[in-house]
This record gives sequence, structure tokens and C-alpha cells, in this order.
Amino acid sequence: MPSFTIRGVPVEFPFEPYEIQKNYMEKVIECLQNETTAILESPTGTGKTLSLLCSSLAWLNLRKAQIEAASLQVYSEESDFLQQINKNINRGVGEMPRELLDIPTIIYASRTHSQISQAMQELKRSAYRHVKAVVIGSRDQLCIHPEVIKEESRDTKINMCQLKKKTRSCNYYNRVDHMLRDRAVIETDVVDIEDLLKLGEKHKFCPYYMSSSLKKTADIVFMPYNYLLDPQIREGLDLTLNGSIIILDEAHNVERICEDVASLQIKSTDITLCIEEVTEVMKSMTEDPVSFNDNNVPKDFTPDELCVLKQMFLDFEKALDEIQLKNGPEGTTFDGVFIFDLLGKANISVSNFTNVISLIDKITQFLTAVQQGPFGRKGTGLNHFKNMLKIVFLDRSPECKNRVNKCYKVHIETEDVKKRNSNSSWFDKKATSSKSVCRVLNYWCFSPGFGMDMLMSQGVRSVVLTSGTLAPLNPLITELRIDVKIKLENPHIVGNNQVCVRVLTAGPDSEKLNSSYQNRDNPKYVSSLGRTILNLCRIIPDGLLIFFPSYPLLQKCQNRWQEEGIWSNISQIKPIYVEPRQKNAFNNVMNDYYSKIKDVTCRGAIFIGVCRGKISEGLDFADVNGRAVLIVGLPFPPIKDPRVVLKKRYLDLCNVTDKEFLKGNEWYSLEAIRAVNQAMGRIIRHRYDYGAIILLDERFKESRIQSQLSFWLRDRIQTVNFGQIFGDLRRFFINAKEMFPISSEKNSRVQYDDSSNCNKWIGGNTGKFDFSTSTNCGFDKSSISSSSLVTIHKKTDSEVNNPPKRKKIVLVHSVQDDSENKREADYKDYITLARTHLKSQEFKDFLNALSNYGNHYDINELTRELDKIFLNNYNNLHRAKSNSCSLTIAVTDINALKRMNINN
Repeated sequence: MPSFTIRGVPVEFPFEPYEIQKNYMEKVIECLQNETTAILESPTGTGKTLSLLCSSLAWLNLRKAQIEAASLQVYSEESDFLQQINKNINRGVGEMPRELLDIPTIIYASRTHSQISQAMQELKRSAYRHVKAVVIGSRDQLCIHPEVIKEESRDTKINMCQLKKKTRSCNYYNRVDHMLRDRAVIETDVVDIEDLLKLGEKHKFCPYYMSSSLKKTADIVFMPYNYLLDPQIREGLDLTLNGSIIILDEAHNVERICEDVASLQIKSTDITLCIEEVTEVMKSMTEDPVSFNDNNVPKDFTPDELCVLKQMFLDFEKALDEIQLKNGPEGTTFDGVFIFDLLGKANISVSNFTNVISLIDKITQFLTAVQQGPFGRKGTGLNHFKNMLKIVFLDRSPECKNRVNKCYKVHIETEDVKKRNSNSSWFDKKATSSKSVCRVLNYWCFSPGFGMDMLMSQGVRSVVLTSGTLAPLNPLITELRIDVKIKLENPHIVGNNQVCVRVLTAGPDSEKLNSSYQNRDNPKYVSSLGRTILNLCRIIPDGLLIFFPSYPLLQKCQNRWQEEGIWSNISQIKPIYVEPRQKNAFNNVMNDYYSKIKDVTCRGAIFIGVCRGKISEGLDFADVNGRAVLIVGLPFPPIKDPRVVLKKRYLDLCNVTDKEFLKGNEWYSLEAIRAVNQAMGRIIRHRYDYGAIILLDERFKESRIQSQLSFWLRDRIQTVNFGQIFGDLRRFFINAKEMFPISSEKNSRVQYDDSSNCNKWIGGNTGKFDFSTSTNCGFDKSSISSSSLVTIHKKTDSEVNNPPKRKKIVLVHSVQDDSENKREADYKDYITLARTHLKSQEFKDFLNALSNYGNHYDINELTRELDKIFLNNYNNLHRAKSNSCSLTIAVTDINALKRMNINN
């Protein structure tokens, strides 16, 4: 792998990095060296994740080496005790805590587990795949105990797990400490969720608690960033952040997550449920004292404590019901400190809330143990109330109330109980309230800096926030209240011939395309939009993604198109898949979509989703999986939503005193544009990818909107009419397919030469090599046709001892056109001629010129370089001169040159 030095740190990369990747890695290393905070923006498809991992781990490796070298020098002549410490360091930390050796742990956090899985795959194909890495997952993903995993409620799973752990009744948990000494576990370097589950099933240990144990000695820990930003989850995971390096990838969601983890909602029906759950325990004490006194059932509470707690709930319920709602069902808003007054009426304050939480924990443990079956009470209401107290008393500093009053609002509204119950799970235990409506208490945080302060106060060493859609950076920095020393806004690496961006303002019937709230019920608009998509399907190859602003508009369009026959007409061209709202159904739908893309009898497939939905970020639609994305409209937040109204009002007030804050309307517009930017980023996933972005709303032609779109796209946007867009798309896809043919091939066959027992090639899995995830690999994938078989020769024993300078990649063509053979033979003849007549340095310059053209496709620069070499210095090489012009034209098919491996 190529190796180079950045700011004194040797970095290994799977391929020769682009300049923007070097710039990115330089900023990461600068951040870690200076122990500061960085905000780095680099568009999707620029190798951001790989650059992030390689640079940070390169710095960490150097840091460990420096500590090891220092320890050898200092302790070489010291006592046996100190020499033993030195041995621990030489073993790579050994049993000594990392913090005592000043070796930081890197915590890599992203939004979803699918994004984390992609990052771990990038790590596995890098030179740093041998570092100790582990992923932290939820019990939903990692628990293998049959009794626990069948529970639907997250809180119930936690309570049941903790009970079994406390009573040592979980055999899987009991084997964790023993298996920590097993080499099959501790010698596995990069441990992802699948690895943990396989090892756990095989060796009968708990994957959840094993990952928690492995993180203590890991170099890098992967987790979703709500685990990191949510103080409650962070506490439950026992995360030690002091001296750690925090990397927040896909950080465009960090603002919202910081607000959400510091906010809460609780309903009067939840309080009623709390009362009923405590009453249930009191009945157990009086009606069934034999069962209550069972030694196997945990209970550390008295009847008096139960009576006091029940009275607290009754008082809180009464206080909530007595609040006068001035605006009826729309609700009433109060200052943030009102929450303390409300809890005070139930005799709950900062001085005793920890005792209340402790008592609730004891009661829920008791309920979990004695209430069996799906209809048993498991403390759902009690857990909800406990979580509320943890959030309200999150900050106990003297200035807490001033900050709460500025950053929080209490909003109380009403909700129809029947409507709420219709949306609940059938197995949920309902409160038996006779009321037709319930009160809803919302405690909303409007400052993401509130949550970020909690993270920074843990003593972290460095923080890197990065994404493809962070701009504008200054308002983000201001809202997060962080001191940022390092900033970067990277351009994209793809050329104009790889992206076609068009704004279509009207449909085939000249009906304006506008999905605004005022127009979305217009039947003419909905029909015109459907016919527009129908016509675009005929010209767009392979996979097509369509993003709607919201689920209601998606459903409305789907219903009308089905009535008018538009839906069936579209599905005859490409099968349609709609993003399911149910979590369990999503993977099946995605797999079906990918299968249709691979099916040579199909013309591709369509996946319809919503902005901010599951498919709008975190999923990879590279190459044929996503050749175009249609954005149906601008996904503005609901303008009358109380939380949106209050957020805009909060920002307007902040802007009065600090102009770095966005105004409310600016934030409102930016929320929509960031969601659009994320959706548009689904299709360009690597250097050789290409695709079209079509904006189906007349508002996208406004300069105000375009100025907020991703920087790398702005100069490529053109507004066209219905007739023009088809000519533009036809030319774009024909040209792109010729320049990047591998991207559109569905059946490229790739296999390993398995003729010898030897090590795997570059850490890959024997028997397969996935081009869709292996971008920029040092050779041009576009040179492989569907009629070719690729043989990748793995390292023999002799090669391991005497490693070759480059990997061998041999193309064995099963079917090849004679004209293609002749053209490649001509290229070889020319290269041989140049090698024969040019001096050594001149031939290197010649190869560099071809290589630069392969990276930038600048034909004018190539011509100038060839003129310098051939025309100016070698008048006697008449044949070479006559071929210079023809080569200049021929090397536009740079793929053929790359097939010859000209550097040899």
C-alpha cells in the first residue's frame, strides 16, 4: 500500500490518495496533535471515511510507538517492577489501563449501524485492519438470551437483563470473564456485530457484555452517536471519555440529536400507568405475602416507601390536570423552569430525585421478576417517569436554572386517548383511564450546545465533526457552543461529465411542479408529477431513487397514480419498491430491490422514500444501484408544529445578541436544504461513479435555494423544460457509460485464483471481491467488461518473504472483439516504441503524463506534456511525432492503457 508522511506521521493508504484526501487527513492529524476540535466537510464519494480512519489510526500508532520508545529509554536500567511495566507497554498496553499510559481510545460514532458497518468494512481493507477494534451495539442486536430477546420493550429488556445479571441466572453473561482469556476472542482484531454474534453463539457467551469488556483495551470503538451524546445511554455503557478522541461522522444530524437527548415527552396516561404499577406491587405485598417474600425475587423497598411514591404520582397527575390551557388543544407554552415548579408540587426536587430513581429501579426489577407473560406489568410507566427525572436534573450546576430558562420551553397540549391507543402495540399494557383525552407534557431543548457541553465536560482530548453536508459551518459552530480551531470545506473529485443536475419546473402538460403545502392537494399537479416520472423512467437506466418531502404526500401520490393507471405503467418499465415504515420489513424490501437491479431481464428498479427517511442517508446506492435521484420537493418541517415555531422564535432571540446565530426563517430553510443535500448524495459514491440529479419543483430554480445546495453541485445546475431534459439525459448516460463502462455492468465476474494455499489478497475474503465497495483500488474497474474473468493471484509463500512491489491483476477475456484486440496491440506497440527511444527520465515523464490524464481527464494538459517530450526534443523520431497526435486521441480510452499496467 502507498505510504506517505503528513505532519510527521507516516500514513498508509489502500491506494494513491487524491489531493483532497491528503488535505483532509492533514486536518485530522493536526486536530489530534493539537488536542483541539475540527469541523471537516467533504462530499459523499470523496473517500471521507477511509481518510478519517487511516489518518487517525496512523497518528495513534505513532503515539503508541513514541510511548514504547520512551519507556525503553527511561526504564531500561530501573527496577524489576518498572521493567514489568515496560513489558506491558511492549505487549501493546497489556493489562495496564490505557489512560495511565496516555494512550487515547478513538471513539468513532456515526448515525446508524449500517453506516458503522460500512466504516468497519473500510477499516478491514486498510493497512490498519490489525488494530484492536470493537463495535458497541444494543441489546436488540447483541443479546442472544431467548427470554430477553422476545420482549418488545427496550426498558423491559434492560430490566430483565440486569435482573439475570444480578442473580447470576444468565449463563451467557457468566461465561464472559472466562472467554476474555480465550485467544479465539481476544486475538480477533476488528470485531463487528456479526463477529460478536457468531462467536457468542459458538462459545455460549454474551456478545453484549463481551463488547463492553473488549472496549476497555480497544484502539478504536465504533458506536451510534446517540450512545455517545445521550447521557443516560453513556452512563449505562460505562463509557470512559476522559482523554479520548471523539469522531462524529455524518455529523449533520448532531444538532438535532443533541436537542433530542436533552428533551422529553410524558403523558398523563403514563402517570396513571405509574400509579397502577405501584398499586400492583402493593397488592402483591398484602394479597400474596408468600410470593412477595420469595428469596429469589429482588425487593429492597418497604410499604411506606411505596405509599410515598404513589402519592408523588397522584400529586404530579393532579398538578398536570390543573394547568389552564389558554389555546385549547393547540396547547400552552411556559418557560423552561416551569418543569421544576410542576415537580415541586409532587415533592420532587434536585435534593431527592436520586432516591426516587433508586426506588423506581427496585420496583421495576421486582415487576420484571414476578410478572410473566405478555400481559404482565413490566414497569413501562415507571421507566418513563424515571427517564424524565434524569433529563430534567441532567444539569445540577448553580447556573442550571438560568440556562434552562434560556434554552428550554415547556409545552402542554391535549391528545385523544383513542387515537393514541390505535397507534400502540397490541401487547402494550394500557393505563385504565376513563378520560377521553390526555395531557401531553413536552420539555423541549432548543440549544444543541446544552448536550454538547455535557460531552465536552467529560475531558475528551479531541473532537472531529465531519460530514458531506455541514455548511454553513459558522452557525453550526455557534449553536453547538464549541471552540473550533480547524475547518475544512472540500470540493468533489468527480468531473462534470459524471453528474447531470437539472431543475424541471413543469410536467409534460406544462403544469407547474410545486409540492408546497398549498399545491400538494391539486389533482392536476399530482397527475403531472406522475406522468413526468413515468417518462423519465424510460430513459434512466438501472436503479432510480425518488424522494418525497413527507410520507403523507408520498401516500397521496401513490393512491392517485394507482387510480389513474400511472403506477402500473411505471411498474411495467421498472418494478417499484416503497420504503416501509416498519423496522422489520425494511431489510427484506432492500434485498428485493438489489435483486431486481442484478436481474438482467429487468430494466432496473425504483425505490421510493422520503427525505430524512431510512434510504436518504447511510445506505450505499453506488453504480447501477442508483443511476439517478429525483427530488420531488422541498422537505420543510411542518410550519405550524409547536416545536418548529418555538425553535424559530428561540433563534430569532439569539440572533439579536449574536449575529452568528441563524435567524429562525434561515434555519427553517436550511433544514429542508440539508435533507435534500443528503438525498442527492446517495448516487455518487466513488471516483468512477456517475448519475443524474433531477429536481422536480420549480422552487429549485430560485438563486436563494440553489445557493444553499451542496457547493460542488451549484455550478452544474441547469433549469430546463420537459423537452430539453430528455436530450440532456440521453447524451449524459451514453457518454458516461462509454467513459465508465464498469459502472453499468450487472454481471462482472470476479474470482480468486485458488491454486495454492496462501494468505488472502489484501485481507479480502477467499472466493469473492466486491467492486461495489472497493473504490479507487489502484486499478481502473471500468476496464472490465461483462465478458471478462478477473483472476487475482494471492501471495505465495515466497512472495510473503519477498513481497513484490505491486499486486498482480490478470484479466482473462472469455470473449473479446477483434477490433479491441487490435486497438490494445497498437497501444502496446506505441508504449514499446516510446520506451525504446526515450531516455529514462523522459519515459518517466511520459508515464506521468498518462497517469495524470487518467486522474483528471484533461486532454489539453496531456497534449502539452506529450509535445514537450516528443516534438521539442526528438526531431529525429519522426515515427514518434506522427503517432503523438493519434495517441492524444486514443488515450481518451484511458481504460485500455490501464489494462496494460504501463508502469511495468
